[in-house]
Amino acid sequence: MRPKDIKYLSEKVMSSGEIPLLWGHFGVGKTDIAKEIAQQTGRELIILVISQMEPGDLIGMPSRYKSSGMDSDRTVFLKPDWWPDNENTIIMIDEVNRAHRSIRNAVMQLLLDRRIHNHILPPGTWIMAAANPPDEEYDQVDLITDPAFMSRFFHFDISPDISDWTQWAKENKLADPVINFVNDYPEYLSSDLNVSMRLNLRPSPRSWYKLAKVFENLSDQEIKDYGYIISASIIGSEAARAFTNHLNNKKNLPTAQDILKEGKFIQRLSSLNQDEKITLVLRINKYIENISETDMIKIIDISEHQTYAKNIKLLSEYVPKDSIFAILRNLENLIQKSSGLKRAFYDKLFEAVAIELNDESWFQNL
Repeated sequence: MRPKDIKYLSEKVMSSGEIPLLWGHFGVGKTDIAKEIAQQTGRELIILVISQMEPGDLIGMPSRYKSSGMDSDRTVFLKPDWWPDNENTIIMIDEVNRAHRSIRNAVMQLLLDRRIHNHILPPGTWIMAAANPPDEEYDQVDLITDPAFMSRFFHFDISPDISDWTQWAKENKLADPVINFVNDYPEYLSSDLNVSMRLNLRPSPRSWYKLAKVFENLSDQEIKDYGYIISASIIGSEAARAFTNHLNNKKNLPTAQDILKEGKFIQRLSSLNQDEKITLVLRINKYIENISETDMIKIIDISEHQTYAKNIKLLSEYVPKDSIFAILRNLENLIQKSSGLKRAFYDKLFEAVAIELNDESWFQNL
């Protein structure tokens, strides 16, 4: 993403009470973005380079508690020297994915509860974070990849942009020969053009809640311009495509039950776009996975699994072949990892689908 877009969206995220995480190689402008936001909003900027901090630097030092001027046998932590005095502050946690094990709990407490020990951040304090990508250029010893940790952020990756850099260089009065050279040879702006975050962002109740908070802070035009980008930054690209398509088209996709049990709306599927078809297949797979054992018995007793198979065959005429492969692979995986009644059910359903498809080519690559 372009730095100016990241700056705009980061401010929107923080003003909604959430935390943006900026990914980018060293020198691409992560800190500059934080400084510009602080300057434009009149806030003090506090930068914490977490990878270089000891526990005492982050959480403060312990001290004997005094009451009415008298020492007691209790211990309290003094505020660290960086602690903000008022809410008109941005705290930037740099290299957040490289926090040492000894301070990770404190970092999590700061992010989740906006406090460390007995010290609570002023209510309107903004927090943002930055991280270098987890590639061969950096130390891997203490890298944090925990999905629960990473799901706390809106993830934005910074890619160098020649026009943004040129504008920044002129505003900061860089030497003309340097500006002219980089404009003539933009390939030398940065040797690291691609950012690999190695994240598998997926939707969760928490991520939808966070996304809803930010969307409440966006105008209709901002949703149109940035809806997909900001959604993908926390729920992942697949869910974001389905979500923004739903916003734009207002289509009601059929449920898995509509398709499998009744064969409803199947002829209508040819009008769906690729992302909507993928979403429909995901619905079908999730529905099959979540069938209860009680319902499995009923389905087998009335041979409804054969109806499912016939409708999957009919579905294959309206969706890409890869989508049907996804259903078959899911069934095969369910057979392998299930036991007892569930395994028997999935085995019967797979067999019924195979009979309906009646073509060995469907199963050659499973």
